[in-house]
Amino acid sequence: MGADFVIRQQRAEQDAGPSKEVKETEPITITNPEPEPAETEGYISPIDFDALQERNPDVVGWITIPGTNIDYPILHTDDNETYLHQDIDGNESVSGAIYLDFQDEGDFSCLHNVIYGHHMRDGSMFKDIVYYKEQEYFDEHSDIYIYTPDREIHLKALGALYTTPDGIRRKTQFDTTEEFDAYVEEMTKDVITSAEPVNPVTRLYSLITCSYEFADARTILYAYEVTEGEEGSQENTGGSRVIIQEP
Repeated sequence: MGADFVIRQQRAEQDAGPSKEVKETEPITITNPEPEPAETEGYISPIDFDALQERNPDVVGWITIPGTNIDYPILHTDDNETYLHQDIDGNESVSGAIYLDFQDEGDFSCLHNVIYGHHMRDGSMFKDIVYYKEQEYFDEHSDIYIYTPDREIHLKALGALYTTPDGIRRKTQFDTTEEFDAYVEEMTKDVITSAEPVNPVTRLYSLITCSYEFADARTILYAYEVTEGEEGSQENTGGSRVIIQEP
């Protein structure tokens, strides 16, 4: 019985992707009313995207959270299965990769961008997301950065919670701004840690990993884009900006 329990625990800790219930949810195809984000003038990416995309053209960004172990490329393809079990080079891997929901746009222009990563026992991938359920950790690691070939996206943590993997958590497109605002309010009403936003939430991000409060639980960290020039925004000057060379 002891060995069987360990095996089942190991399998559970390797599963951080969308649940079967979520995968079977019909894609939402409502038109996004917001314009696509413009390229940042004079932006030079600190990430060597040419090298990364030569390794794998599915690379669309890089996420880093200073003070955590989260510092990875983001991949995007036409399903939510591939990078549950494959790394950036297409090798079978229990760690998988960090990836953007297939219903999102690869330039992060959707009003809600959903990013998944495994909860690994060695502390890699999105393991650190579960610590955002502690307010002190939440406050100390509130700045999140996503780099793309065209721009740097500065995010602030908005709230964290554990919940079920319901399909509504993956809704990415909305008819109106009012519908989006109501969605943000509904999704974040039960957060257990939070911070007041420094500017209106005009684009939402969900960082999702497995959680173990109950069977098939998920921890979600909600974040939002910081508007340039708003009080509380800050430049990432830490050591997490890296240039990725070919292996």
